[in-house]
Amino acid sequence: METATENSKDNGVGTIMWLTASEASSLTSEEVAERLSVDVHNGLGWQEANRRRQFSGYNEFTVKDGDPPWKKYLEQFQNPLILLLLASALVSVFMKQFDDAISITVAIVIVVTVAFVQEYRSEKSLQELTKLVPPSCHCLREGTPDTFLGRELVPGDVVILNVGDRVPADVRLFEATDLSIDESSFTGETEPARKSIGPVMRPNGAHSSNTNIAFMGTLVRCGHGKGIVVSTGSNSEFGTVFKMMLEEEAPKTPLQKSMDNLGTQLSMYSFAIIGLIMFIGWLQGKQLMEMFTIGVSLAVAAIPEGLPIVVTVTLALGVMRMAKRNAIVKKLPTVETLGCVNVICSDKTGTITRNEMTVTVLVTSDGYIAELTGAGYNDHGQVLLHKCEFPDRARESVHQLLEVGAVCNNAVIQNESLLGSPTEGALLAAAMKHGMYNVGETYIRLQEIPFSSEEKIMAVRCISKYDSEKKETHFVKGAIEKILAKCNQFSINGRLEQLTPKKEQEFLGEAQKLAKRD
Repeated sequence: METATENSKDNGVGTIMWLTASEASSLTSEEVAERLSVDVHNGLGWQEANRRRQFSGYNEFTVKDGDPPWKKYLEQFQNPLILLLLASALVSVFMKQFDDAISITVAIVIVVTVAFVQEYRSEKSLQELTKLVPPSCHCLREGTPDTFLGRELVPGDVVILNVGDRVPADVRLFEATDLSIDESSFTGETEPARKSIGPVMRPNGAHSSNTNIAFMGTLVRCGHGKGIVVSTGSNSEFGTVFKMMLEEEAPKTPLQKSMDNLGTQLSMYSFAIIGLIMFIGWLQGKQLMEMFTIGVSLAVAAIPEGLPIVVTVTLALGVMRMAKRNAIVKKLPTVETLGCVNVICSDKTGTITRNEMTVTVLVTSDGYIAELTGAGYNDHGQVLLHKCEFPDRARESVHQLLEVGAVCNNAVIQNESLLGSPTEGALLAAAMKHGMYNVGETYIRLQEIPFSSEEKIMAVRCISKYDSEKKETHFVKGAIEKILAKCNQFSINGRLEQLTPKKEQEFLGEAQKLAKRD
């Protein structure tokens, strides 16, 4: 078992302690409660929570104050090409070429102002992304559930998690009912992680192995649970990543390196030209001051004053186009770097996609095929049946299929936002496109067998609210090979027929054909 560091402080009255996620994962929930001196049935008292906060601090991330705007504006002048232009403007003043000096100065002001304004706006937008702690959370204090700001949490608090909640701190779970948490923003895994409450005897260091920990910033997709806050703020796993990000220094982009090289080369060429002209003039017996003036004039003329303007404006336009696609670019040269990318290697599709699923085609057991239009978790679309001899039977068959997917389902769609698994959300949206709203509410659920990666099926036992005989019905969904293994009959045009091995292979072949579609 991993040995914890002494994560505690003594104030003379008691010891305030926090646990790392790995250590808490290897302990039982009772041991965690004992370490953090909390009764899981009542939670902490308000006075005790306030006392602990004096030592653990608020559950939030502290970001170092950035430089003042005037300093950031001056930093824009550190570009070698800008410095070279400033030098040429200064030389033009000494040579009393005021028109050139003014034009160069105006060009410099335009460049640095455009770059400063764009980057300042991007930084303001990025500041909103640092608010990883949710604004409110559900917590048990003095035996009473309460809702307050997540920043008020302290180690030892008992947190209540429900569908749609964002986990407010690192939490050691002691209750979990069909609890699945979307950790894609943290681990990159697209599938929600199923949570358990038993201790992990040999945590391997990977966050995915800590199945009894709900990490700060992740989203509850299914089920509900309770847990003990083991670490908050910068002591959490997300806080560790956040501190690493603050310490990381961004390297220069290819464009910045190219502009630096150009500025260096122009400077060398300028000095070389001045020196060469002065040397030739000296050989010819001319005045050195006159030759120096000629050399400086030629060197200034060789510097492209319009280049920084063209580059900056072009990059700013790129940043604005990215902003329209909801992408924030902090530094202007980064846009050019993105444009240089021609291959993206990723095995975590959810990190570069919307992690949204949509039903596009369905096939019933009696061979009817329907195409579904539209995207998103809404009813914007249609269920279009392929040409068939009995359209009424086809619609009824599609209705039965979608009913199973909608009743054997724990997701909820509210205002086109999904609370639950993307797969289950896609099934609900498909039912809505067929005019089937709130189908699950017409049944009373008696029992549920939750989906597991081993069984690959989910089943619910229900009775209809409108059935006077209270006849029980089982709805099951899952991987086709698992479903077929539990079937001995199938429905065709309203009647049941025996499921033969040949028919089973036909169903599997149809599924494989659909899986290969683009």
